[in-house]
Amino acid sequence: MSNYNSNHKFLDMFNKKKIVFYFGFFTLIIFWFIGIRSRDASQYQILKQTLEHTKEELKIKSINYNILKERFESICDKWQPNIPVIYAITPTYKRPVQKAELTRLSNTFRLVNNFHWIIVEDSEMKTSLVASLLYKSNLNYTHLAIGTPAEWKRKLKEPKWKKPRGVKQRNKALEWLRSNRANENDEGIIYFADDDNTYSVDLFNEMRTIKGVGVWPVGLVGGLLVEKPLINSKGKVIGWNSAWRPERPFPVDMAGFAINLKLLRNHPNAAFSWDVSRGFQETAILSQVTTVEQLEPMADNCSKVYVWHTRTEEPILKAEEKLKNRGLRSDMNIEV
Repeated sequence: MSNYNSNHKFLDMFNKKKIVFYFGFFTLIIFWFIGIRSRDASQYQILKQTLEHTKEELKIKSINYNILKERFESICDKWQPNIPVIYAITPTYKRPVQKAELTRLSNTFRLVNNFHWIIVEDSEMKTSLVASLLYKSNLNYTHLAIGTPAEWKRKLKEPKWKKPRGVKQRNKALEWLRSNRANENDEGIIYFADDDNTYSVDLFNEMRTIKGVGVWPVGLVGGLLVEKPLINSKGKVIGWNSAWRPERPFPVDMAGFAINLKLLRNHPNAAFSWDVSRGFQETAILSQVTTVEQLEPMADNCSKVYVWHTRTEEPILKAEEKLKNRGLRSDMNIEV
């Protein structure tokens, strides 16, 4: 995959071999047919059925080949061997807007070179909705699933901020990276890309230069138009423009930082935690791998916004409840 031209030659060669196979197969069928012309009609009928069945199988194989070829070329077009891979970790859970959120993200991620999407479902099993979306995305991806313990699940009418979310899912992704990207030659950047944000491609292009931990502004978060690190004339972080719990060691949103993969290898126990106060998940992970003095300001010295905490509006589905009471459904099993 690191060499697109060689892969292209492989596909051409594979295509030629496929044509030779088909030609040889149909030649064999023709000679067989010539050899039984003088035989009874039942043998002719069997051969005809065999031919029709084979044609259908070849049609299916041809379709599968074209799908594989399209996916292969799409990935190769977005792969450059000499730049780090961005590993975007996205916890997700079942809700009415889930597919819409993930579709928006996938459309952005398709534009990014050397990109690997790690989606972790808050579920005991992977769902077909997420699996199908990932397959059709033509992205490099890893699909995982792990459920949040019952005692940490948000109750129906509890506010979203009441309990931490995504702890098990993010830690599951970090475990996967430690197990599958343990080689010192594996270069990459880890970014926690939640599915309720909007991302500019510029953000991913910038974060590849991170040596340790990079930070940048996040728009529309914490009750502010922009929450951001404050930078001095030497390009160092000296404080934070943050309205909510500004006394936090790292008063930054989950979307406002990324970590070099080597730090994950150097700190094998670094993880998110249930045992921290509300809003301290970012501090929980960052305090294990870096210090404020070591942070690297990105986005033109934190003067530009490349990510927004937009959050899709919760849909009002009161009419759906009325239909359910009548034993009906609006979607009729359509995946929404």
